Amino acid sequence: MLKKIMSSLRLYWTKLKAWRVKRRARFRTLPWYRKIANLIISFLVLFLLYLFLVDINFLWLFGKSPSMKSIKDPNQSVASQIISADGKVIGKYFHENRMPVEYNEISPMLIKALISTEDERFYSHHGVDFKGIFAAAKDAMHGRSRGASTITQQLVKNMFKTRKQYSTGLFGYIPGVKLLVAKTKEWTTAVKIEMFYSKDEILTMYLNTVDFGSNAYGIKTAAKTFFKTTPSKLTTEQSATLVGLLKATTSYSPILHPKRSMERRNVVLDNLLSHNVITARECDSLKQLPIKLDYSIEQAFDGDALHFRSYLAKELEGWCKQNGYDLYSDGLKIHVTIDTRLQKYAEEAVDKQMRRVQKRFNEHWQGQNPWQDENHQEIPNFIEDIAKRTEYYRALKTRFANNMDSVDVYMNRPHKIKLFDYEKGEIEKELSPMDSIRYMNRFMHAGFMAMEPESGFVRAWVGDVNFKYWQYDNVGQSKRQPGSTFKLFVYTAAMMHGMSPCDMMTDKQVSWPYRENGEDKMWNPHNADGRFGGYPITLKNAFARSINSIAVQLAQQVGLKDIVKYAHLMGIKTPLEEIPALSLGASDVSLLELVNSYCTVVNEGNYHERVLVTSIEDRDGNVIYTYKPVVRPAIPYEDAWLMLELLKGGLTEPGGTTQALWEWDLFKWNTDFGGKTGTSSNHSDAWFVGVTPKLVGGAWVGGEHRAVHFRTGSLGEGSKSALPIFAMFMEKVLADPALAQYRGKFPAKPKQTITRNYSCHTYMQRSSASDSLESTEGIEPMPDAEQPAEETSAEPTE
Repeated sequence: MLKKIMSSLRLYWTKLKAWRVKRRARFRTLPWYRKIANLIISFLVLFLLYLFLVDINFLWLFGKSPSMKSIKDPNQSVASQIISADGKVIGKYFHENRMPVEYNEISPMLIKALISTEDERFYSHHGVDFKGIFAAAKDAMHGRSRGASTITQQLVKNMFKTRKQYSTGLFGYIPGVKLLVAKTKEWTTAVKIEMFYSKDEILTMYLNTVDFGSNAYGIKTAAKTFFKTTPSKLTTEQSATLVGLLKATTSYSPILHPKRSMERRNVVLDNLLSHNVITARECDSLKQLPIKLDYSIEQAFDGDALHFRSYLAKELEGWCKQNGYDLYSDGLKIHVTIDTRLQKYAEEAVDKQMRRVQKRFNEHWQGQNPWQDENHQEIPNFIEDIAKRTEYYRALKTRFANNMDSVDVYMNRPHKIKLFDYEKGEIEKELSPMDSIRYMNRFMHAGFMAMEPESGFVRAWVGDVNFKYWQYDNVGQSKRQPGSTFKLFVYTAAMMHGMSPCDMMTDKQVSWPYRENGEDKMWNPHNADGRFGGYPITLKNAFARSINSIAVQLAQQVGLKDIVKYAHLMGIKTPLEEIPALSLGASDVSLLELVNSYCTVVNEGNYHERVLVTSIEDRDGNVIYTYKPVVRPAIPYEDAWLMLELLKGGLTEPGGTTQALWEWDLFKWNTDFGGKTGTSSNHSDAWFVGVTPKLVGGAWVGGEHRAVHFRTGSLGEGSKSALPIFAMFMEKVLADPALAQYRGKFPAKPKQTITRNYSCHTYMQRSSASDSLESTEGIEPMPDAEQPAEETSAEPTE
């Protein structure tokens, strides 16, 4: 078999040689002009054959070329926009910051400047300018190299990145051939583009894809970055500056090289003159003008609600993967529930209150390090342990092969570093990495969010005091001990067991035996002020004053399993530890799920899954996602009504911890309030969740690490640290006429018959036999009645 094949090949080779000899002999007899014509035709045929072979990637020699499908439907990387409920773009997700525009949105002068500078025969060629190629070759022979790529060819490079994304095949490994193959692909693809698109469409695609430097992809982003304007409003000199950038975005950057940029701009103006677009007088006048920039690079995390957007990106990852979209390049329009007006008020409230909190904190710990244990002793190696978790520390260990002496030298070597500062926003100091960690860990942190109880729409989200320095989100990501705000679930379980707000229990010492790790233990919780009244009080008053002993007794009666069950039904998703201290909020939860749970009470016992996104459109405006409300009954209407009465009691019952709200200008807008404060052990976490008929808001204040906190309740409790954030926020919301929909009162009468008594009000009088307060019915409080201290959980958090 092999012999037959070899014999056939030899025979074929012999015939081929004979044909070539015969053809050469015939070629010699042809006239000279026929010879030249033959050579030209042969060259053209071979050239066309070469183009065809490159296009089909013959024998994998040339690498893949852009397909017809990708040319007809090019996949540009376009930034996705986040659009607020009130129609404002609050931010973008992008790898390349590009926002496409239409042809009629581009200044005609920009188009003329581009064509006269980059491709003066643009309207006469079909993708490849052969006249320009021959002229460039001629100049190259005289030592004057210049480009000959048309706008269409440049579009191919920008859109398909033929020199990076597409391989050059086996021939690409041969020096010099790689560039030839890439150029060939640009020619063939440019011709195809000219077949499918009009000249105006090609110009639009080019200006939407080109990189202007400074993280500005496309003309819309470039106009905004350099001149704070739109493509349609670009002036002649601005257009010339941007077109001049295209030759080399770094070399002709008006920021890095202003003189060079002006010279290049003037070259573009000369081109406009030579093509009779502007007059000589106009050209001379424009050349005298300086380049006036309004420069601002748009970063991925510019805009509003930064912690929210970071959290949202993680939320959308799964949806994008499941539905085949790229959040950072598919040009999605994501309509979110955040309202920029409420967001602004929330950020202002957090900033104003946290400046006060930080001032008090600095004065409180003046001259001391705040990372101390329960016995007020500084925690050994606290800063060192934090340092070991930093990227810089790990990099030093790798660099010096775990030589700790070298690592310590660099960790303690001062250098200039930028740090957060309330007054200046950012300061630069000469500090060592260790000292910078000490500096940053003296700051207190916060989280705040507001949510509509009926719709589940999240209207405001502030994840911390500053996103640049603290990306960790204290709304949806962080989980801390909720303290007495968790009593909502203890009392809900009690209502579900048939109790009522008017039932009486005695404030007394309680012990709770339990087993932990096979060992018998006894838990003896105490009240915030360390005292027990020893007299009966209503559950309504106990909830308002946040009496720990009553909450623990209720938990003993209803059982921890039921408390956990109702917490999860109402909105808590985090697993909870079924330990006695759970009744006082010793198990971590997030602010997001806590506020969502309080919304369940206001929403008549119906749990509404929080909504962050209402709809998503693709880059063509097609709606590809619309939210579907997730609503389910969590607790019966009657029990929700009774719990709402308890929340309102924080303002009306004597000693209620929510009564600090009366200090704010909230009550002239015909709006009802309720709420609950919370403080964890050692005052590590301060909480407040406030409720109104139309809006529920929650605030958390604390250190980045639980060991960093106030030492006294008078400074660190929820009513002092967290409640003012909610109060200041609501003060501005209610005062805004455009947000009048958030004003309103709770129903005066229930929709359904309430079988249990809730219309009881406690009055306080001082006992003649002791210094304690006793509850009575129908007795006016004495003027000097004491106000109980803020609550705290009895379980340490450290």
